Amino acid sequence: MTETVTTGAVPAVPGIITAEQVIATARSIAAVQETDGGVPWPEGHVDAWNHVECLMAMTAAGLTAEARKGYDWLARHQRADGSWPMKMVRGAAAEANGESNHAAYVAVGVRHELLVTGDEEFARAMWPVVRKALDFVVGLQTARGEIVWERSSAGVPAQYALLTGCSSIYQGLRCGVLLGEHLGEPQPDWELAADRLGHVLAAHPEAFADKSRYSMDWYYPILGGALRGTGARLRLEEEWDTFVVPGLGIRCVSDQPWVTGAESCELALTLDAIGDRDRALAVYRDMQHLRHHDGSYWTGWQFVNKAWFPHEQSAYTAAAVVLAADALSGATPASSLFRAAGRFAVPVIDPDACGCSPASSRT
Repeated sequence: MTETVTTGAVPAVPGIITAEQVIATARSIAAVQETDGGVPWPEGHVDAWNHVECLMAMTAAGLTAEARKGYDWLARHQRADGSWPMKMVRGAAAEANGESNHAAYVAVGVRHELLVTGDEEFARAMWPVVRKALDFVVGLQTARGEIVWERSSAGVPAQYALLTGCSSIYQGLRCGVLLGEHLGEPQPDWELAADRLGHVLAAHPEAFADKSRYSMDWYYPILGGALRGTGARLRLEEEWDTFVVPGLGIRCVSDQPWVTGAESCELALTLDAIGDRDRALAVYRDMQHLRHHDGSYWTGWQFVNKAWFPHEQSAYTAAAVVLAADALSGATPASSLFRAAGRFAVPVIDPDACGCSPASSRT
């Protein structure tokens, strides 16, 4: 595959990662991209969320031709209801259910591509894809405001919502609203859905299945933009010692001695988003021990057994590395994407006074 590097600025974080290293990391993503444009997990399946993250990273590092091939993949494989199969292998559905957070992240990717390249034609071409995807997502919102995590291949919605997924969906809805306004097609229903979802994320932890052992549930309400200010800082302090392993990065789950590169970079993005630059740089620096000689990154490190776990380099980890480098360096016009995610955060309302039902409901 031929990599096309643009003439724009390439992310680099002095003392931590050079522009040449960032390009090598992006090329490690392109190296595993399939001929049809899909970017798979190491075990071989493609899901829309991780695929989009990889496209964003390639664009940030200048590999625009490869990224566009990946957006073509999304357009070709989107289903009539706006979703993508949860897992695809060689272009066929391996798990047919459609996840709400997978669909929503396409809006983040398209907005990112527009910010970096300024390509209006691309944004207009992808707009129908974004519109169908976010309509699918909003169709899974409950009466209170959380969005359940999937719809089965038979059309049946799940019975519960996920905090990390909904936090990412919040960012997707906000990006979709901004795209619609930019293209002259405002979507007030998405904006209302984002407001309702933001309130639930900030004030109603009972709305979500308990996945608190995962570090993503700790930082994602901030990364996605639903939580800012004092609440965000307090949330990070509450579990900092639970998840952060100085010198190595952060744990994937609280009860295992296992640090992971993607989560560490996402925490760096989270810290940068609330202006905590010193700790963002420290976490980003600490995870660099996962770097492989070819520019890719090991998924994780089991620091008691002192072994790579899993024994793989994953494209999504490389993608998180590139996106964090961009945020910390301010290299591209999309470097503030995660900081800007909190621009419309809804003020936290006393959950005892807001009138929301304490139980999840789809009526």
